[in-house]
Amino acid sequence: MASASLPDSPLLTSAKIVIAGGFGVGKTTCVRSISEIPPINTEAWMTAASETVDRLDPGIDKTTTTVAMDFGRLTIGPDLVLYLFGTPGQPRFWPMWDDLCRGAVGALVLADTRRLEASFPAVNYFEQDTDLPFVVCVNLFDGVLTHHLDDVREALGLSPAVPVIAGDLRDPSSVARALLAVVEHTMHRTGDPSPGVPAAR
Repeated sequence: MASASLPDSPLLTSAKIVIAGGFGVGKTTCVRSISEIPPINTEAWMTAASETVDRLDPGIDKTTTTVAMDFGRLTIGPDLVLYLFGTPGQPRFWPMWDDLCRGAVGALVLADTRRLEASFPAVNYFEQDTDLPFVVCVNLFDGVLTHHLDDVREALGLSPAVPVIAGDLRDPSSVARALLAVVEHTMHRTGDPSPGVPAAR
């Protein structure tokens, strides 16, 4: 008797997305809130010795800092898995960005409108030093959009081709929408219906 054949499983596509931005904009929170595996991070306690190097404005509650990268994973569907790599935001770690961006399909650049100047180096990197498609996401730290997105675009000097969105990066559904915006922007930019490379079955 012939055995019934099982339907072919879909090809699994994996895609690497970089979560970038300045110091203290929410990169670790972003990866931690959405990762389906325990996120790997390299956070270290901020001490008095680092105050002159890793400076934050008064009133910003941050006691640890990423000194290498954050890593997480998110399955979007039966055929797409996203691997998330969060960059360190301090200037002394910027040389690592080239390595972290290698092989990525796109980037999510986080912005904090309370300290918008902290986002300038990241925006400049993705505009000038790499061809990687990127989306800018304004992190709603207080759950409120305090500046119109068009004003943020103008302040950052972004071209009309760069999507600017907003989201509360503590909320997994908000992070998922932001990551999907990166995938869709990459597909639009490249004209490729698949954002990654097929993996072996």
